Amino acid sequence: MTQDVHIIGGGLAGSEAAWQLARRGFTVRLSEMRGTGETSPAHQTDGLAELVCSNSFRSDDDTKNAVGLLHHEMRRLDSLIMRAAETAQVPAGSALAVDRDIFSAEVQSTLDAHPNVEIVRERVDDLPQGGMTIVATGPLTAARLAQSIGTATGKDSLAFFDAIAPIVHFDSIDMQVCWKASRWDKGSGPDGEGKDYINCPMTKEQYLAFHQGLIDGEKTDFKEWEEETPYFEGCMPIEVMASRGVDTLRYGPMKPVGLDDPRTGRWPYAVVQLRQDNKLGTLWNMVGFQTKLKHRAQVELFRTIPGLEKAEFARLGGLHRNTFLNSPTLLDRQLRLKGAEHIRFAGQITGCEGYVESSAVGLVAGLMAATELSGREWQSPPRTSALGSLLAHITGDADAETYQPMNVNFGLFPPLHDVKKKQRKEAYTERAKADFGNWLSQMDAVPA
Repeated sequence: MTQDVHIIGGGLAGSEAAWQLARRGFTVRLSEMRGTGETSPAHQTDGLAELVCSNSFRSDDDTKNAVGLLHHEMRRLDSLIMRAAETAQVPAGSALAVDRDIFSAEVQSTLDAHPNVEIVRERVDDLPQGGMTIVATGPLTAARLAQSIGTATGKDSLAFFDAIAPIVHFDSIDMQVCWKASRWDKGSGPDGEGKDYINCPMTKEQYLAFHQGLIDGEKTDFKEWEEETPYFEGCMPIEVMASRGVDTLRYGPMKPVGLDDPRTGRWPYAVVQLRQDNKLGTLWNMVGFQTKLKHRAQVELFRTIPGLEKAEFARLGGLHRNTFLNSPTLLDRQLRLKGAEHIRFAGQITGCEGYVESSAVGLVAGLMAATELSGREWQSPPRTSALGSLLAHITGDADAETYQPMNVNFGLFPPLHDVKKKQRKEAYTERAKADFGNWLSQMDAVPA
């Protein structure tokens, strides 16, 4: 390889990583399969950084919104994706939305014009055995490369329907109704007390109404190219389980056995359990609640669960074809594959979710590679920043057993317990901006 870095995948993450390296003087070979006659069925064009689904980068509010804060931090690092988005921006209120074609053309023309970037239309079937590499092939990684990744990681990385359970912010759960306990009081618990789960009790009437809501709720339609892709039996959507019989859930994920409600001293008719999802204890996932209900239907139905009437969701459930790594297990803190440290992963294949998050992880992968090539020591962005929180979640702070794709949200940030809830979002962004600014002023590892 004659280039300094080989980047596989010309989507958002790969394009951003290429830009960050090129503007720091390093040469890049950017391999993109589109344009070779072979492509994912989800893609419609040969352009780099094609937006396959929505045309929105979501909220641009950097004072009260975590994704808006991530926009702010990326702009401060001269993100190509943010540059192109501003050029292609269309009216969308407080959100940042773009004209897809203008956006993609802007990314491609910028990289085409840079002397340090060589864009090669080629399919890469195997992970390179040497040379610094960034794999940014996204959630629809081609089957042969996915198989090569599976061989290298010892995991089955082939595509499947990934059923995702919702995640709730802890401070939105009513703990006057819910209680912490493990079944039969067995479990590790933070203090070895067997209190690993939050339990939401249901009466018979509440359970039957909830069961009917699952049956009647509006479901997501499959895209034509997804229809033949199976999901795992172990990740069966909850509404599919509900369709198998009225008591199926009471003998499955909503089983009340061994859980004494402290208010009654008895087992409830049914129980919804939540399990801690991050080390900070700010996010809790709904156990066994993988679902293909539409998002609005989820919010309406799940807020009928006792204790979750005012639930705020860090992530709603979903069901889609996805290829991603169990990054907390497989990657080190610099996104390098353990045992093959010449390979970094970036973008949605690492388990982040969303355009902005994918771009951000590509950006930081480019910075890490540039630092390594410079022979300097990498300084991670502060844990209190949006970029730092997202990176920490991917590379070790998430629970590896329940790891699923995640958007950036304030539940990933170190908590601010001494700030009133109404003022907390502003406090998170103010702290993040101050700490991120200090990091930028001190970071001399990757001068542009």
